[in-house]
This record gives sequence, structure tokens and C-alpha cells, in this order.
Amino acid sequence: MKKNVFSRRDFIQKTIGAGVALVGISSFKSADGYNSRGLPTVTFGKTGIRIPRIAIGLGSRYCSVGDEEKGLEILTYALDNGLFYWDTANSYIDRGKGVVSEEWIGKVLKNRRKEVFLSTKIASRDPDEAMRQVETSLRRLQTDYVDNLMIHNIGSVEEVERIGRTGGVIDMVSRLKEQGVTKFIGFSGHSNAEAKGLMIRSGNFDNVLFAMNQYENHSQNREEVIIPAALEKNMGILLMKVVRPREMVAGVNPNELIRFALSLDGPSGLVIGMDSIEVVKSNIEILRTFSPMTAAEMSAFAANLSPFFADRNLEWTGPGYSDGPWG
Repeated sequence: MKKNVFSRRDFIQKTIGAGVALVGISSFKSADGYNSRGLPTVTFGKTGIRIPRIAIGLGSRYCSVGDEEKGLEILTYALDNGLFYWDTANSYIDRGKGVVSEEWIGKVLKNRRKEVFLSTKIASRDPDEAMRQVETSLRRLQTDYVDNLMIHNIGSVEEVERIGRTGGVIDMVSRLKEQGVTKFIGFSGHSNAEAKGLMIRSGNFDNVLFAMNQYENHSQNREEVIIPAALEKNMGILLMKVVRPREMVAGVNPNELIRFALSLDGPSGLVIGMDSIEVVKSNIEILRTFSPMTAAEMSAFAANLSPFFADRNLEWTGPGYSDGPWG
């Protein structure tokens, strides 16, 4: 992954005005035991771990499966076919369907832990409660460590200040990293580019996961703020919500949405929610056969998505939003 520091103008030219070649991508079984099964991989920033450019998201779409047997089949199929980066959270629970994402994951991990790069998230800003969330997650996941622990859904400068206080959540997760309870630490978020920029500049994090595209009334374009700052710190960068425009833009092809996001310069890859083996197969095929969009394709596609870019009412940009299913 390149460490270029981009200006706003450079970023637009690189991400919207030009197709991006994949640099340094290969497929292999890593020294850590991860096996991409022939899928292209890329180094995940300063972690040094090579991951597939698509991670399986195990939040609301996955929990909507409802049937445990089908849920476990999805996980097993994904792992057997190279999708070994699994993204979940302590809060990914569908109470209406009786689904706890981490519990299903744990039933696979108990026999295949070393094969999975496991990332989970904690939501509390209180360090004691956040520690209880970690303990609960480890119990559900049937493991004594995670590969990546994220502070979930950073939404305001005030939250950043609270998290960063002496004795706050950042001290707690940093201590867990020192103790080997997690190998890496990161954070996620959906809105407020300023807050995420502060988190990045703190230098405490190995990676970031954020929602792409929506411009917050064009006042704060997260992509232009977060990606250059994270690259400067050599952080791994993952995008989410990349398929969501299909719900708002008529006729848009979800496969092309994924291809568009994979063509952006800077991010290591994407987290995509998957709710069936058919969807897993489709995403694997997209990744296996991926070629970057040309300059003309990128510009035309971005123009087609302008209603989504400009929308002011996306659920994850509103106050108090928390990611995940809440049935």
C-alpha cells in the first residue's frame, strides 16, 4: 500500500478521474497460516498482514439469515474459499431472530481459529464497560484473543476526547494489545470526518473502517479527509456501505458498486455484508476476476451515484446511530 500524501485535488484526480492499478498484490498461504485460496491479497497497512481485498461482514445482513445451520455454512464456505478476514462486533445481535453474530462465529472458530483474521468491535466509551464487552466477545467467539479490536462508530469530536483521556478506552485497548489479547487496534465510523481525522492523527491505531461516499451536505467528504491521513500513518484502510447506493439509485449494479470501490486508490479493501452462499460466491468471483475501472468508467459511475453522494438523510449519518441489527 502506498504512503502518498494527497491534496484534495490529487485525491479527486486519483479516485474519480483515473482507474487504479493494483500494486504489490499476490495470492499465497501466509506465514501466519491464512490462506487466500488463490484470491488476490494486499498488505493491510502497518499490520504487515496480507488480507483479501474483500472481508466478510457479519453484521445486519448476516444476522438476517436467522437459521444457524445456514449461517455456519456461509462462514465455512467463505473460509474454504479464501475469505479469511471476518468483521463482526459485540453489538451485532438480531434479537428478533435470536442471532448473535459472535456466537455463530465461535462455533467455527473453536476448530479453525488460526485460519481466520478476526476483527470485532466494542461500542462503550466507558473503559470498564468496554472491558466487559471484550470479555463477552471472547467468550462468545470461543477464543482468548482477536486479531483486530476496533472502537466502534466514532461520531463526534467529544467522543474522541473522551476516548483519549488518561484511563479512557484508548488506554484500555492499548493495554490489551500489549498483553496480546488483540494483535492490532483500530476504529470504525460512519460520519464526521473531523472526528476520524483526530483519531488517525493520535497515532494510536493500526487501521480504520469507514462508510464511503456520502458527503455530509458536501461539508466533509470523509474519503478526502480520512484516506490521505490514514495513508500518512501507514494504517490499513477498509471501506463499508459500498453496496448501499443500490437502495437509492435506480438500476445500479451491485457488482459494479464493488468494482468501483475496489478501484479507489488507497483503501486496502472492503467489508461487505453477506447473507447467503450465493452472495459469497458472487463476491469471490468479483475479486478473482477484478480489473480496475478506467478513467471514463470511474467518472461516469461517480456521476450516476451523485444522488447518493448528496443525500442528507442516510440513516448512518444521523445522531445516535449505531451500526448493526437491533430487532
